[in-house]
Amino acid sequence: QVQLVESGGGLVQAGGSLRLSCAASGRTFSNYAMGWFRQAPGKEREFVGRIRRSGGTTYYADSVKGRFTISRDNAKNTVYLQMTSLKPEDTAVYYCAAGSYSPLPRDYPYWGQGTQVTVSS
Repeated sequence: QVQLVESGGGLVQAGGSLRLSCAASGRTFSNYAMGWFRQAPGKEREFVGRIRRSGGTTYYADSVKGRFTISRDNAKNTVYLQMTSLKPEDTAVYYCAAGSYSPLPRDYPYWGQGTQVTVSS
């Protein structure tokens, strides 16, 4: 089992920045690729980005490419999502997940509880 806890969400104005953190405990963190997903009210869960176990490779959804950056610190069992140039359409609950290096939620068996990000216009 891997337990994941997100933090860092909040209310920010459009154009602002936030950094989300996801702290892991339980099984060896570095054994898992990590993904970030988000879900807005009334919408399906959406892939945001992912990072390989080593942290050497990342991949992003087109909607956030160039604005969001994922990194990880395996020594601290933590993955980060740095979000810049935020837009109102980025408003959602953001989730981190541990599993395979994939854009599909079904490939991640472990999920955090989510953290709310609200971007005001």
